[in-house]
Amino acid sequence: SAMARHAGPRLPLIVKNLIPTLSGVFDSQRITATAFLAELLSSNVATDLILLEPMMDNMTGRQKDTCTLVRMLALRGLGNIATGSPEKVRKHGAKLLASMVNGLDDRDDPQNLVALEAMAGLSKLLAHVEERDVQALLLHIAIRIRPFFDSEQPDLRRSSIALFGTLTKFSEGTCNVFFEQILNGLVTLLLHLQDPKPEVVRACKFALRMCGPSMGCEGLCDMFLNHLRDDRTLHYGEFMNNVCKHLMQSYPEMLNRLISTNLFYFKSSWADIRAAAPMFIGFLVLHVDEDNCQQVDLDQLISGE
Repeated sequence: SAMARHAGPRLPLIVKNLIPTLSGVFDSQRITATAFLAELLSSNVATDLILLEPMMDNMTGRQKDTCTLVRMLALRGLGNIATGSPEKVRKHGAKLLASMVNGLDDRDDPQNLVALEAMAGLSKLLAHVEERDVQALLLHIAIRIRPFFDSEQPDLRRSSIALFGTLTKFSEGTCNVFFEQILNGLVTLLLHLQDPKPEVVRACKFALRMCGPSMGCEGLCDMFLNHLRDDRTLHYGEFMNNVCKHLMQSYPEMLNRLISTNLFYFKSSWADIRAAAPMFIGFLVLHVDEDNCQQVDLDQLISGE
C-alpha cells in the first residue's frame, strides 16, 4: 500500500518482474508475490497504470494453485478491485463472481480459509456488479453458504449469514426460488439470534431484516424491521412468541418442516440455542390451529429426534 502511494512510476516494472514468480516452484515466493499484487489491486493506481487487467488475469490464474494461502490471497486481490477500481467491477462482474463461486467450492481447504475470503470478496463486489450477473449465480451461492451458518468458526457464521442477507437484494425476479432458500434458513437464523458471539447475532438481525420483505407476511416483516435493530435489546421469548403466531397464520402448512429443523438443534453445541429450539417448537404448537395439528408427529417430538 505504501508503494501504491509513493512509487507509482516504478510499479509497472516491479509487477512485470513479479508475475513470473506467481508460477514458481517455491510456495513462499508465490505467496509473497500474490500478496503484493492483491494489495496493489486495492489501490486505484492499478487502473491508472493500466495494470488492472493483467493483474486480474494473473489472480484468476492462481485459483488452481496447490497452496491454500495463494488461492486465498488471489481471491482477496480480486475482491480488492471493488475498493481500488469499483468502476471496473461492472465490466468484469461475471468473471469476478465466477472466481468467488469457485472459491466457495474449493475442496482442498480444511480450514475454509478460501471460502471465507470468497464470502468477503462477494460482499464487497455485490455493491458494484450488474444484477443479471448475480441472479445467474444467486441460487448456487445461497445453497453453498448455507452449511456455514452452523460452523464452529464464528467468522464463517458471521460472513455467511451477512452475505445471505445481502443476496436477498437480488432475489427479485427469482422470488419463488429464493423464497425456498429463505424458508430453509429461517429457523437457523432465528435460533442464532441466541448465538454466543455478538457479531453473529448482528449478522442474523441484518439477514432477517433483509429477508422480511420477501416473506409475504407484513406482520412478520414489521417485526423484523422494528425488533431486530442493532440498537435495540431483543426480548427473545416474547419476540419468538409473536414470530410463531405470524408464521402459523401465514404458513400453517410449514409446521412439520419448522419442527423438524428445530429438532436438529436439540443437540447443538451451544446451550442457548439448545434452549431456544424447544421454546420455538412450543410457540409453534401453541399458535397452530386445530386443522393443522395433525402435521405434528408426537412420537418424534417426544423423543426429541
